[in-house]
Amino acid sequence: MNAAEAKEFYLKRPEPRGPAWAAPVRQQGRARFGALGFPTTHDEDWKYTSVDPLVKLGFAPGGSADDGVDDAMAALGVDGTAANRLVFVDGRFSPGLSRLARLPGGVIVSSLAAAMEERREFVTLLWAQLAVVNAQSFVALNTALAEDGAFVYVPAGTLVDEPLHLLFLAGRRDEPTNAHTRALIALGRGSQATVIESYAGVAGEPYWTNGVTEIALDDNAVLDHYKIQMERDNAFHTATQQARLGRGAVLTSHSFALGAALARNDVNARFAGEGGDCTLNGLYVPAGRQHVDNHTRIDHDNPRCTSRELYKGILGGKSRGVFNGKIYVHEHAEKTDARQTNRNLLLSEDAWVDTKPQLEIYNNDVKCSHGSTIGQLDENALFFLRARGLDVRTAVELLTQGFANEITSRLRQQPVAALMEKVMAQKIGAMSAEEGRW
Repeated sequence: MNAAEAKEFYLKRPEPRGPAWAAPVRQQGRARFGALGFPTTHDEDWKYTSVDPLVKLGFAPGGSADDGVDDAMAALGVDGTAANRLVFVDGRFSPGLSRLARLPGGVIVSSLAAAMEERREFVTLLWAQLAVVNAQSFVALNTALAEDGAFVYVPAGTLVDEPLHLLFLAGRRDEPTNAHTRALIALGRGSQATVIESYAGVAGEPYWTNGVTEIALDDNAVLDHYKIQMERDNAFHTATQQARLGRGAVLTSHSFALGAALARNDVNARFAGEGGDCTLNGLYVPAGRQHVDNHTRIDHDNPRCTSRELYKGILGGKSRGVFNGKIYVHEHAEKTDARQTNRNLLLSEDAWVDTKPQLEIYNNDVKCSHGSTIGQLDENALFFLRARGLDVRTAVELLTQGFANEITSRLRQQPVAALMEKVMAQKIGAMSAEEGRW
């Protein structure tokens, strides 16, 4: 299937069931995808990432059965991460696997399909308002075809102590399938919450997850957000996260890209009020022939806002990583304080990374910096550890875990930190074992 055939293949999909008021927006998404089609390497933002392997397969819509997902949940260790969770299988809400408890009054956590029917006044303020259909073809396609997703609303002045876990799973199917998932997260003035998004799948045929997350933080709201992407090795993952920060709002975003044959993450944030604070932490660990592409953009659209960004990559085998991060300082955004760093560790001579940190500044009264590094393990450090009795593989794994620890040590949620440290140890161990020189 070529790109033109694939575009028509998805355009022929019937419109998802839902309220009549949503139909015009879905039609806009369909029309925009029809105009854009799939991105190619001729597009500057996709210069280093080809979606041809995804296009060729022609994924069918996913089913709604929960077959085999218990294994994926066990592998993720979700029971220990949060008391409250919403589970979605192939893009559809699974009440039997979900559980909600201990939510403060006024907090709404539900499936997006239910919220669109019952809470239109909330949903219309967010849905396709932050991640707009003309931004990107995958966002447009998601808007046209997403059947369900998660809806989280925290009213003003409310503290949600327990994390909320949104778990998106791909079930076992006998043909390649795809799911368009959506998450809407809104925090009222002065509220605070932690939200975890996890993505995984059951072993079997290839599948494609195409996700969109829209985050709206009112003035002085605080959100600690985690995204854990642990798709299967034959899966495809495309996702866009779009956040809007009000005056004095604080967003801390942690992104872990640990799975999928091809993964693309677009993480965008815009300061819609003065004095906001945004932190983007990311860790991507491709191995074998995996390809991981991270695109980030922080728009300093108001004065006296602070952003900190640190993305780190660990690459093994013949994998490829991409980091393209932009900090955009608008002309009226004086007193901006922004720092962006990308660091990459290559464990293999065949691994490759393309890194492009960017600053675009239209105001002179700012403090901004950016930089990137690409390197291999320090031979002197390896020698030091081996001189103290460690074998070479153990030394390599210890140094690599230390490189990753700069990200994992920043996690405030201890169950998530423990899970990430465990998963990282397993993946780094497998990567060092595959590297023949060790």
